Amino acid sequence: MKMASERECFDLSGPLHLTSIDWENENHRRSVAASLVQGVYILERDRQEKRLGDQAIAPPWWEFFHFQLFRQLVDDADSSIFGAIYEFKPPTAQFNHSLDGSPRYVIAFRGTLTKPGSFSRDIELNIHFLQHGLHRTSRFEIAIQAVRNMVALVGDSNVWLAGHSLGSAMAMLAGKNMAKTGIFLNSFLFNPPFFSAPVERIKDKNIKHGIRFATSVITAGLTIAMKATQQRGPSEDPFTALSAWTPYLFVNPADHIGSEYIGYFEHRKKMDDIGAGAIERLATQNSVGGLFMKAIGKESEPMHLIPSANLVINTTPARDLKEAHGIHQWWRDNMQLESKLYSYR
Repeated sequence: MKMASERECFDLSGPLHLTSIDWENENHRRSVAASLVQGVYILERDRQEKRLGDQAIAPPWWEFFHFQLFRQLVDDADSSIFGAIYEFKPPTAQFNHSLDGSPRYVIAFRGTLTKPGSFSRDIELNIHFLQHGLHRTSRFEIAIQAVRNMVALVGDSNVWLAGHSLGSAMAMLAGKNMAKTGIFLNSFLFNPPFFSAPVERIKDKNIKHGIRFATSVITAGLTIAMKATQQRGPSEDPFTALSAWTPYLFVNPADHIGSEYIGYFEHRKKMDDIGAGAIERLATQNSVGGLFMKAIGKESEPMHLIPSANLVINTTPARDLKEAHGIHQWWRDNMQLESKLYSYR
């Protein structure tokens, strides 16, 4: 059994400053949600390193905020822990106005772990995501069943979703599935992956806009062509059903895995401003890769595309990609954050 690293230990790297939680405070909610996701990472590390009982180091990541571990979500392919359901159990003395907005349950999903006990399965899931096929995996089936069961048990207003990286893709897909049935869950998605060319890393704004404009025109054109060859009932905009769901997306400009969300939403607004909103409404819900998969007979929905979001950008300079894509940044109390609400209409 290896000694735990400093980054795994709550007492050394967790948000110890949050001794009292105000559930109406967005910074507090973000920090708690990120810590619960970290708890899933450490649950799996405890399993891999056989840290049991008093030797387990995961519990402080949720117990500090008065949560209990309600259930572990275990992958049926490799027995790794990929998610957890936490139940909020505050001390009786804390039942007052400060608990307004608190969840009863949080369902959290971790991202990829580069350790032998789960790495190969995590990579396989990442490949499924790139192929727009995450919804066809057994791991996602376990996840969505857990979400449906909890919502049926306690109601949608009492359940939060949270995830990081691959885990945020799982949470996003679960949230989208629930939103299609009229259930809109509070969701906290950290460093969600965006599958596209990293246009956001181009410094020249005119070149950036030109590339995005051309891509939108091509995507919209392909979408129209695809629809013309399909037998359909009454025309329906699938984004309309999802538009009332506004998950929190937490992204870092230096993280090329997810930073494209910044350009995705900014470009949509810019297209509206220049009178090209109709083109962008078609383009924004499709990807060239997804359309190609449909063209060869594989039903495919771009899982990373969503109509509405509370986009939170961490503009604090990052040392490297590892820090920019890491979960630890999201519970720090000295960040420079920009927040924008994007609504689809």
